[in-house]
Amino acid sequence: MSEFTHRPVLLDECIEALNIRPDGIYLDGTLGRAGHSREIARRLTAGRLICVDRDQAALDAARERLAPWMDWVTLVHSNFDRVDGILDGLSLPGVDGMLFDLGVSSPQLDDGARGFSYMTDAPLDMRMDRGEGLTAADIVNTWPQEELRRIISRYGEERYAPQIAGAIVRRREDKPITTTLELVEVIKSAMPGKALREKQHPAKRTFQAIRIAVNDELASVERMLRRAVPRLNRGGRLAVITFHSLEDRIVKTGLAEFARGCTCPPDFPVCVCGRTPDIRLVNKKPILPSEREIEENPRARSSKLRVAEKL
Repeated sequence: MSEFTHRPVLLDECIEALNIRPDGIYLDGTLGRAGHSREIARRLTAGRLICVDRDQAALDAARERLAPWMDWVTLVHSNFDRVDGILDGLSLPGVDGMLFDLGVSSPQLDDGARGFSYMTDAPLDMRMDRGEGLTAADIVNTWPQEELRRIISRYGEERYAPQIAGAIVRRREDKPITTTLELVEVIKSAMPGKALREKQHPAKRTFQAIRIAVNDELASVERMLRRAVPRLNRGGRLAVITFHSLEDRIVKTGLAEFARGCTCPPDFPVCVCGRTPDIRLVNKKPILPSEREIEENPRARSSKLRVAEKL
């Protein structure tokens, strides 16, 4: 087996957060390069690890990377927002810990042919699961201008969204936009000179927005939270890593709702709603990467880890 050098984001913090028991049952909902899964698996002696990814390439690679521990590893090709169905299919009522590392994975970014990168020319694809139908090319070439503006503004938080959406529609009227670098040029043509001179690549926010739309990422996070928390065993931990403010807001709000207790008005003498919290927040504020980790892995810069424990 080749030397495994990939170090996933917030690895030590995730392992500590999950509070792993050697005989416990755990689920890694975003397998990726199996970096987190590897560290979970090596701590198990009689437990089980369910590794989920919507990208078949990640599952195929994991067979080698997790080879020493495959006796207690189960690989599942699915989206993490189907966590309840995944556990039902394995006849597991609950698990002792779940980890979700959200967003696009390093292998997907590094494989220029997948169309995620604005630095490499490739077909406009951006699908995490290549078995799904909708591609980035479909969105860029068929969605109405107002819908393009909406997703670029909301998902990319791009202040030049109206101009970029307009430029895309004008270009596609002449001929379809089919590659990543064609789209980059269209985006650049719509932005003023001062924006092109910013440190951040001018296409970064628009590519993020289109990728989120292709993969329905934000709705998937909401569904995952609703379905994951009820399937945690008592004392089980949920750990979620986010990489941008939209994801983090969904996770923060969703966990806070599960952590709420009584909702009766403050002037009620006794509780009549009977509501009790489902979880406790292990950390009130998100756990952030160290300066050393950011230096070693710049992709970790925007990551945040939130952790909750089932009551």
